[in-house]
Amino acid sequence: MLRNQLRPAIVITALLIVITGLIYPGIVTAIAQLVFPAQANGSLVAANGQTVGSSLIGQSFSQPYYFHPRPSAAGSGYVGDSSSGTNKGPTDRKLADTLIAQAVDSAVKNEGAEKGHIPSDMVTSSASGLDPEISPANAALQVARVARARSVPPERVQALVAAHTEGRQLGFLGEPRVNVLELNLALDSVVAPPKADHK
Repeated sequence: MLRNQLRPAIVITALLIVITGLIYPGIVTAIAQLVFPAQANGSLVAANGQTVGSSLIGQSFSQPYYFHPRPSAAGSGYVGDSSSGTNKGPTDRKLADTLIAQAVDSAVKNEGAEKGHIPSDMVTSSASGLDPEISPANAALQVARVARARSVPPERVQALVAAHTEGRQLGFLGEPRVNVLELNLALDSVVAPPKADHK
């Protein structure tokens, strides 16, 4: 009797393993590669024939001649397996007194920003800590620094920001945004950075 119950259980388990572990993922992967190949392969961004990152994950840019991303909450920078938020709310004293205060002071010093008029994404990380995009207001505050560091007119840099500003998805979802990696690569292609070997 046990043998009669064991055999169908093993056959069904093996069949489900083949269907859900091989056939279904294979079909989904094939469709994704045909319909959305770039997204299926990680939305990778290439420059000079080399992969330099993904448009979906932020990267650390700290030099003055690059646009800077949102702060990363991940302890080791913008690494996918370190994705996390700070889990601090707007009423958290440590967030307000230390983390945000330091970021605000940095924005005032480096960007010439005015306290009380600093975009929130310039001083706070996203929920994942890996956001690849910044707001147009954040990018606009960085234009003067980037233009000064590259010795070009601010209007030229501002034109690049405008060209790389994406609107709301479907016209009403989300907020306008600028992908930092793509903007910095476009900037490099137009005006060489002072040290082209550093990112």
